[in-house]
Amino acid sequence: MISSIPTRRKVVFLTIDDGWEQDPGFVAQVRDRRIPIAAFVTRDAVEAKGAGDATTQGGRFLGAGKWDYVRDLRDAGATIENHTLTHPNLPLLGYEQQKAEICGTSRLIRRHLGTTPTLFRPPFGNHNSLTRKAAKACGIDALLLWTATVQPGGKIAYQVPDKKLRPGDVLLLHFRPNLSRDFRILVNKIKRRGFELGNLDAYLKAALR
Repeated sequence: MISSIPTRRKVVFLTIDDGWEQDPGFVAQVRDRRIPIAAFVTRDAVEAKGAGDATTQGGRFLGAGKWDYVRDLRDAGATIENHTLTHPNLPLLGYEQQKAEICGTSRLIRRHLGTTPTLFRPPFGNHNSLTRKAAKACGIDALLLWTATVQPGGKIAYQVPDKKLRPGDVLLLHFRPNLSRDFRILVNKIKRRGFELGNLDAYLKAALR
């Protein structure tokens, strides 16, 4: 279970959840500016099944590319990780149901992208001992949470009293309307504060050795 990355360097890590708003401008920024990012996708969001949550409404690119979009994001340099099939509150499910949600997503990512996720983010950050057992059975190395969330307009909502970025922070975004604009604001804000954007995969491989 990981919430932040142990490091003394002024580096933070960007992660993004679900997959509803498939904005090509976001992919272009990740590619052109070589911004390391980890995407935790759900099947229902990527495939635009159902209505999604209220914050997804009004987007221009809702489900626009589906798995092709995720593939483009991977090709732009992002790592693609596991966030379940249907985004349930996992502690309300039994072991087999949790395993089906996690393993099913890993199989789907492997089928569409040819890569196997090693990280898992539980929906809402909620998990229990069965979640960890199921994730391990599905080949997951670690559960990744976060230390701050990114709100509309690129605003950072901190979970610490001093309201500041700290080395090793993991920031959580979502695929929401105006993603390209908000992402640009966020990246520029982080750099103005003297922080670099770290490669989560590389740092975790070093930390988990």
